[in-house]
Amino acid sequence: MELNLSNFYSSLGVIALIILLGYFLGRRKLISAETNKNLVNLLLSLFMPASLFSAFPATANEELLNLFFLGLLAGFVVMISLILISKIIFNKNLWQKSLATEAQFAFIFNNATFLGYPIISTTFGEQGIIPYCGFIIAFNLALFSYGIWLFKRAESRHFIRKTLLNPNIIAVVLGMIVFLVHAELPEIFISSIKYVAGATTPLSLLCIGFMLSTANLKKVMHSWRLLVISLIQLFLAPFVTYGLLLLMGFPKEVVIVCTLIQSLPTATSLGLFAEKYGGRVEESSELVVISTICSIITLPLIIAILFS
Repeated sequence: MELNLSNFYSSLGVIALIILLGYFLGRRKLISAETNKNLVNLLLSLFMPASLFSAFPATANEELLNLFFLGLLAGFVVMISLILISKIIFNKNLWQKSLATEAQFAFIFNNATFLGYPIISTTFGEQGIIPYCGFIIAFNLALFSYGIWLFKRAESRHFIRKTLLNPNIIAVVLGMIVFLVHAELPEIFISSIKYVAGATTPLSLLCIGFMLSTANLKKVMHSWRLLVISLIQLFLAPFVTYGLLLLMGFPKEVVIVCTLIQSLPTATSLGLFAEKYGGRVEESSELVVISTICSIITLPLIIAILFS
């Protein structure tokens, strides 16, 4: 699998236009905060799981199977590495005590779901989605365990159970089982899932556009501390991922997909987690906005440096 920069930039252009549409709809009050919240819940519980389940091809072969498990292994390698690096860079001696938590979360977890899926699927198709499905298992396991622990600082069986019962993980596991056993599902069932999955990309991008429409862009771009955190995340994480996976001998397909994912802005779930588990809600939301805006420049720049 090669990264065709022309196709990649073309995909980014399509994605940018849909995000702009979401921004316009938000500014015109055609999408409300309540509507956006409901869309996010539907994306995480229905549309995204349908996409991940339908991403597996109808027939299994050794190459695709290897890509899936290598993507899973790479996901664990990347997550563990970023957790360790975040604890060094964003320690509480250098950053405000509570802001260190938000900074660590922002560095480790990016928008692998809402932005990752549309970029990978439109750029690479099946060859990219298979390792992505493996990666997203490791990502969600880390997000709903360590990500919550960052704010709560407490272990709980409830967190573990909630992680394992996450619809996205269940969808990938079920898709993998069907993929491995060559199960022939009814065509009406497969078609229905694919129709639902088709809504994932536009809806996720509209939600990102709405988020940008509600932000005070002049204010957030003057927050130098949050800007520094965003730039560290956007530049360091992909280079660490690229170098580490190459050093460990992962195939090009997995290296490209994981590096591309780590070049994405901070996860929108940062604001949700901060609000639910007692973090700095305002700074978290601003950090997501700054990271998303900066990624417009950094994402194509990093890809051009690493893969041109």
